[in-house]
Amino acid sequence: MDIWEETLNWKPSLEQQELFQCLYKLIVEGNRQLNLTRITDPEDFWEKHLWDSLRGIKFLISAEGIETKKIKIIDLGTGAGFPGIPVAIIIKNCTVNLVDSTKKKINFIDSILPALDLKNVKATTCRAEEIGRDSQHRETYDMALIRAVASVSACAEYTLPLLKQGGLAVIYRGNLTDEEISQIENAVEQLGGVIESIEQFNTPISNSDRHCLYVRKVASTPAKFPRGIGVPVQRPL
Repeated sequence: MDIWEETLNWKPSLEQQELFQCLYKLIVEGNRQLNLTRITDPEDFWEKHLWDSLRGIKFLISAEGIETKKIKIIDLGTGAGFPGIPVAIIIKNCTVNLVDSTKKKINFIDSILPALDLKNVKATTCRAEEIGRDSQHRETYDMALIRAVASVSACAEYTLPLLKQGGLAVIYRGNLTDEEISQIENAVEQLGGVIESIEQFNTPISNSDRHCLYVRKVASTPAKFPRGIGVPVQRPL
């Protein structure tokens, strides 16, 4: 059975497969100058970038069809565009704002978007602590994605201020300890959220341990959050 179908109950169209291939080539090319990612082997790229990105939003994609409701998504600390670009390729009826504090990474993303013909994506150079306080962005997103960035409580503090009430934060992790879970429970309560679910799974090729935390915004986030640059990491909630 096809590994996409077996693990996500879905498979990409031919057009989507071609876009994934194009994305891979662009990343490998860009990596020669910019050091965007350590993951350049084709199989690793598929598993650790493409599959991992889409596993986090498995609930939106299935054999029955892809979520059709228009959703506004923000991807914080996107790096070379993950998970946001694969998500935008799959869910055409969404808009995705890819945010990173490193300007050269955002410039790279801007340079590849035309080749991928992704008109539903924009890229923004900004710190998570700053965009969360910007009235143009605060409490305006339906979904916030954050992958391989800081501690779980810092991830909650970065994402929840950006969500509308009822919005969902998807926090991608590798290992997750009981201590981290109790830490994020305390954090989300202060930020107006509740942990909806925590999913543990293994990657399909290397069998690596992965977790996704799904945090629902149920109340307005107090104005003092996110705290200043560096504070969420140095003094976690």
